[in-house]
Amino acid sequence: MAERLSAREFLGLLTDDFTELPHPPRESGPDGPLGWNGYDAARARATARTGETESVVCGTGTVDGTRAVLIAFEFGFLGGSLGQRTGDRLEAAYTHARARRLPVVPLVATGGSRMQEGMLALTQLQRVARQSVLTRDAGLAQIAVLRDPATGGGWATLGAGADVVLALPGAQVGFAGSRVRPADADPAAYTAEAQVAAGSADAVVPPAQLRGTLGRWLRLLTAPSSDPAPVPEPLGATGLPATGWDAVRRARSPERPRARAYLDAYFTHRVALSGDRAGGTDPDGMLCGFGEHEGRTVAYAAQTGTATRPAGYRTAARLIRLADRLGIPVLTLVDTPGAANDAEAERQGVGTAIAELFGVVASVRTPVTTLVIGEGGSGGALALAAPGRTWATPDSYFSVIAPELAAAILKRPPEETEETAAQLRLRPQDLADLGVVRDWP
Repeated sequence: MAERLSAREFLGLLTDDFTELPHPPRESGPDGPLGWNGYDAARARATARTGETESVVCGTGTVDGTRAVLIAFEFGFLGGSLGQRTGDRLEAAYTHARARRLPVVPLVATGGSRMQEGMLALTQLQRVARQSVLTRDAGLAQIAVLRDPATGGGWATLGAGADVVLALPGAQVGFAGSRVRPADADPAAYTAEAQVAAGSADAVVPPAQLRGTLGRWLRLLTAPSSDPAPVPEPLGATGLPATGWDAVRRARSPERPRARAYLDAYFTHRVALSGDRAGGTDPDGMLCGFGEHEGRTVAYAAQTGTATRPAGYRTAARLIRLADRLGIPVLTLVDTPGAANDAEAERQGVGTAIAELFGVVASVRTPVTTLVIGEGGSGGALALAAPGRTWATPDSYFSVIAPELAAAILKRPPEETEETAAQLRLRPQDLADLGVVRDWP
């Protein structure tokens, strides 16, 4: 990890016009609310060392073109710990953000709650959580940047509770700080990189790239639109398949364009959302994020042609919920032979994950547009499809089950698979006739 910057030095990496918010007044007796011997002297030394009077610096600033409320922790002030006065400043910052309709960016560098204030310090986490919820309900984005260290309650509220979590390379990140972990704990598990791998953070961003990356996220998440996302143009075959089996072969062709090709063609630029916030990722099966299409922000969840794992469905549900809350339209790309059905997928709750995604797509207010770009395999594909707003490319199919499996269930010999495909009426034109997908606009 590079040399730790002060709160104001770190703010200088991100913005050139930081304006600090007023400090809410709070009276307290000698040595704080618990009368902890030496507490006043410790705070005085921290102020002399850092120039700050508390462990957070809160204000507003423009990050690459977007105004935001910035909350920077000063680790040099009692380890960036949270006390009552910290809670006062955090509450005032969130309140200011809601009043001005600004996104919130916590720049987290903290060891946790302040021992010298006991349970009164710990309960500041409840105050922070309440402010975060109110800000979320107001439809405002929260993007956390994890500095070093980001541990304890600060990580478990301001950090992990944000909509998007970015982290500096090598930063120490974890609920347990370095002095309270088991002696035999693997230190690699308490890093930014480990949190990204576990689905608890979205990306590791080097300091030199942070202003641009954070600015891009802020621009995308502060541009709501009530219009549906336009349907992408087909990139592969143009003529419709002659038979059901022809449709299946086209969809399974290795030459057919996959999700990344569609996303590259559709978006001017995009940023990726990673992880289900429940310990899992599915980078090979589901691509999620936000991008710019014809000057508008569109959220996307795209299957890649492989069997989608439970973490993929949960990440898509997370993405669509966030887009709905921020008023951003969603594009989904369906392309999977079906949900993963191995034993590990069952242990990870694949059925529950699919049910969650079905419910999210059915309940959101923001418009969802779906394009089937390859295989549409059963409920594992349908969970990502928008009822009434689904289209299908000429090199795709959508079926209640794969033809081979349908034949096996019906106890038909393998040579009847092609006939079974025809009976399933899974071609794009069949689906349009049945009203499952819409005719091309």
